[in-house]
Parts: sequence; C-alpha cells; structure tokens
Amino acid sequence: MIQRLKDRINEYFVGKEQVVENVLICLMAGGHVLLEDVPGVGKTTLAKTVAGATGLEPGRIQFTPDTLPSDVVGISVYNMKTGEFEYREGAVMKGILLADEINRTSPKTQASLLEAMAEGRVTVDGKTHELPDPFMVIATQNPVEFLGTYPLPEAQMDRFMMRLSIGYPSAEQEIRLARIYMEGKTEESVKAVCSREDILDIRKKTGDVHLSDGVTGYIREIIASTREEKRFVTGASPRAMLHLIAASRAKALIEGRDFVKPDDVKAVAVEVLHHRLVLTPEARMHREDTDHIIDSLILKTGIPME
Repeated sequence: MIQRLKDRINEYFVGKEQVVENVLICLMAGGHVLLEDVPGVGKTTLAKTVAGATGLEPGRIQFTPDTLPSDVVGISVYNMKTGEFEYREGAVMKGILLADEINRTSPKTQASLLEAMAEGRVTVDGKTHELPDPFMVIATQNPVEFLGTYPLPEAQMDRFMMRLSIGYPSAEQEIRLARIYMEGKTEESVKAVCSREDILDIRKKTGDVHLSDGVTGYIREIIASTREEKRFVTGASPRAMLHLIAASRAKALIEGRDFVKPDDVKAVAVEVLHHRLVLTPEARMHREDTDHIIDSLILKTGIPME
C-alpha cells in the first residue's frame, strides 16, 4: 500500500522521491508538514497530489493578510427559524488541509490552527468540534525574506513534524515535467490508491513498530545534545522527541521492518529538528548552518549496541 502511494504520487510529482517519502512518513506517523521554498517549485501540486492519492477529502485555504480565524475553524450563525446558533464548518474540517502560503496571513489567523494541529479538534464559541480522522495539515510558505510574510511563531513551528524544501528539478526532471504537463496530467486527475480505512490501518501498524530501550535512549541523547549546543538559542522540545520517535517508526515500516534501527533515526532527524532550532545571533553572524550542526551532534551521539 505504501509503495503504491509512492508510485502514484511520483507519477504526477516528478523527481523528488525523497520529499514524497518524507511527506508519507508524516502521514503514517500522524504528523503535519511544512513545505518551504520559493514560488513555483510545486509545493501546492505536491499537497494536492497527496490528497488525491490517499482518497482523503481535501480542503484548501489560501491565506492572505485579510483571512480571518473563522475562515479556518468555522463560525456560529444564528438561524432565525430555529432560534439557535448553528455551526458552519471552516476549511479545517477536511481529511487533508492545504494551508497555502500560511505565512502571508496575520499571527491571529495562524494561531487558529494550533488546536486543530495539536488536538484534532476546534473550539468555536465555547463548543468543541472534532476533526475528521485521519487529519493532516500540509502547509506551504515562502521564505521569510520575501515581501508580505509574517514569520510563524516557534509554538506553531513546533506543531509541524517536518519542514521540507523541494528545490529546483534537474534538467532531465524538468523536461519530464514539461511532457507530463503537455499530456494534460494534472494533480486534479490523480486517482486514489487507498481509502480512509487503509490510512488508519497504516497508522496503527506504524504505532506497533517496536522501539527498544536502547534506541529510545539514543533519540533522547540526540534531543539533549541540541539543548546543550551553545549555537542554538533553545534546544528541541519534548514534542520534538515524540515526533522523532513517530517518524523513525514510520521510516522503519517503509523499509519493511517492524523494529527501529539507529539508521532510521538518522534518516529523519534533520527534517524533524531543523525548523525547531534557532541559531544565536553570533552563529548567524558566522554563517553557521543548522543542518550541519545537527549532523555533527548526531555523529557525536553514541550508537546503542544491541
């Protein structure tokens, strides 16, 4: 099932197999994805293709400076016939929500997604409404130095399991992309290869992947090393550790195993951690690279022998 999903998505989204696999890891592990890159490289296309291939009901909201929180979570409307307030769903009430250009809207609207991403529900006028299960946010954002952007606060960045960058395709991939476009194959025509029940089953199997005490300690040591690193303002949170555990389990399942190896942790650690760690002003002045620092911390962490 996982391989069929990968094949279907790669059929429409060309040349970025590793990015596709990481998105599927987040889907399997119950996490959310932030796609950050320059405009036009396929962030929205990837999100729509994933929604189409999984068969989950897609929702989309294009964030702008005047987007309101009620556009996201919904609103209570007074019904004159019944004399009661009725809940009108917002864009968030879908299986996969594409939050397009999330950093173009105000912090108040950005914050309206916090409860949905962390707890799978929204509260409107004091009443709680459960979101569909499974639920996943695939958000896109332009680099923060672009005009008209509001940087996401650390609390919201921490809600995302991974931040991924797509990058430009190679010459061969770009030509293949042009051919697909000329053939009229768009993300709207993607046919599902699984159902909602299949995704729930995959998530259950991901949660059943065995994690030994040694590998759990290995993950904890990586997280602790980020807190001791002086080039970071703050270290990774406990939520980051839980996300790293979940992503490592999903990576192991993709590799065909029912147990996690340290190599699985290494394969996903940078994508899980780099958006949660902020460089100090001195480190930025010396042009330090967050990913390089994380890699060096992983290399220094002792691998469990079992």
